[in-house]
Amino acid sequence: MKGSVGELGEFGLIRELTSRLTSTPAVRLGPGDDAAVVSAPDRRVVASTDILLEGRHFRRDWSTAYDVGRKAAAQNLADIAAMGAVPTALLLGLVVPAELPASWPTELMDGLRDECQVAGAAVVGGDVVRGDTITVAITALGDLRNHEPVTRAGAQPGDVVAVTGWLGWSAAGHAVLSRGFRSPRAFVEAHRRPEPPYHAGPAAAGLGATSMTDVSDGLIADLGHIAESSKVRIDIRSGDVDVPSQMNDIGQAVGVDPLQWVLNGGEDHAIVATFPADVKLPARWKVIGEVLNPSALPQVTVDGAPWTSKGWDHFGDNGDTE
Repeated sequence: MKGSVGELGEFGLIRELTSRLTSTPAVRLGPGDDAAVVSAPDRRVVASTDILLEGRHFRRDWSTAYDVGRKAAAQNLADIAAMGAVPTALLLGLVVPAELPASWPTELMDGLRDECQVAGAAVVGGDVVRGDTITVAITALGDLRNHEPVTRAGAQPGDVVAVTGWLGWSAAGHAVLSRGFRSPRAFVEAHRRPEPPYHAGPAAAGLGATSMTDVSDGLIADLGHIAESSKVRIDIRSGDVDVPSQMNDIGQAVGVDPLQWVLNGGEDHAIVATFPADVKLPARWKVIGEVLNPSALPQVTVDGAPWTSKGWDHFGDNGDTE
């Protein structure tokens, strides 16, 4: 698309964005009215929201607008799945400079739409305004389908800790991009477009998961949320956590222990959950630890010992740039 956002105008931009959307049976009324209507058969709606700010959460020299759309949708839809719910709808709040090429927001919408299709959801509306910095605000909705939500507060001593999805891939890809490289491509793409295991969340709820979360801030940090909410200690066995050989190669090249990425790297949006020890888990789930009674040790330990490195913190020293 030629021209800028300013030349297209607010309503022209909205027409272009909404013309690219698809729908699902859950959407009773899509974009074009004062609000959308999405069915909620369970009579409870699971909702999550997130904001991506250019320069902090994405860089246009690293990621295309399509990449940013896929990533923005993925991190919100993963939150819905991590509650044991099925994603149904997504709303977009978009702030863009007037001089931004009009192709950028339309490609962003393509990314949002395509990631929603992977999760079985749809973009149902939103708003666009003019501003100095590109800001993408997402609200995702989901349906529990008559199940109780799986929160962070239900882990019990004796439970096993299991994970499904990738760990450390996004962080390794970030390390590669930070050094001016674009390969290994699989890790770079994992940073640009995470692939959450959406269906694993509702499936885990059906298996009897006692607590669950997606890994957005790092495995240790996010398990820390479960441990704190559940008032337990969690111990991870490092030997049971997968570290791909190619990640080892990247680590050697940049002087980083890849276990740091696996345990502390965020934005892969894998799903980690706790289950009663007698639950037979499908092959996609890998048991990596156990839930213990609280002790004087930190709430999350690795091989029985404290792990000092921290995960992602938007207001900490590691929250300054993407």
